[in-house]
Amino acid sequence: MLTAAVPQLLRVAQVLPQALSTVACMHTSAQVSQPVAKAAEAKPAVFKEFQIYRWSPDAAAQPKYESFKVDINSCGPMMLDVLLKIKDEQDQSLALRRSCREGICGSCAMNIDGQNNLACLSKVNRDPSKPSRVAPLPHMFVIKDLVVDMSNFYAQYKSIKPFLQKKGASADPSAEKKEIFQSKESRAKLDGLYECILCACCSTSCPSYWWNQDKYLGPAVLLAAYRWVIDSRDDFTAERLAHLDDAYKLYRCKTIMNCSQTCPKGLNPGKAIAKLKQSLHKGSPV
Repeated sequence: MLTAAVPQLLRVAQVLPQALSTVACMHTSAQVSQPVAKAAEAKPAVFKEFQIYRWSPDAAAQPKYESFKVDINSCGPMMLDVLLKIKDEQDQSLALRRSCREGICGSCAMNIDGQNNLACLSKVNRDPSKPSRVAPLPHMFVIKDLVVDMSNFYAQYKSIKPFLQKKGASADPSAEKKEIFQSKESRAKLDGLYECILCACCSTSCPSYWWNQDKYLGPAVLLAAYRWVIDSRDDFTAERLAHLDDAYKLYRCKTIMNCSQTCPKGLNPGKAIAKLKQSLHKGSPV
């Protein structure tokens, strides 16, 4: 049997080097053609000017807009992509906030071409003849460049006690472990309220908040306040309404409605504020 297999083994030995040579040539040609294909698919450079607000507390210079030229064909389509490309490739000292890149965290809120928006959701205007201007949220204290101080905004949010409150929970600790039921109809009332990500785009677009943010709570916080006033599981509705019954906290709203126009999540803070006013007038949630 071994003697009969020898001719076959000899034929395999003759053919194998040729086959290996053919495979090597194919692999080499694929490696050569791949960069050529990529080069053929590469888009021509399109440079657009971006004017970025710059200020640092460590420098004596006054705030200014600094111009950067970016090839918008070599980066992502959103303004956050452009800012990160500038920071990575041109000026690492550029300061900005960002986290999720998906319009969830609200970190990258800023003023883009005159409109408050999230940089991760704001598409770049691809017209290279029109410079884009990026600034921090208006009428906020600037920490550096595009980073603003949110301390007052968060303190106002904390003041409305944005959590579920139950009466008698401390007297009966076991009650805290029980499920609190809610009907589908009551749950549906929270839609359009709980989705707020506290980016402050709406509040910093409101003229009433610009001039009275030490007293007026602003659209974002009032939207959150209404979310808890209308929640059927909460037992402190009357106390929440009494806390808001103030000439400045709530009634400084003049229904300019900038808040509803600028919200990147498509919410309607103006409507929530109107519902709060109606609830106070009626004495119960509307």
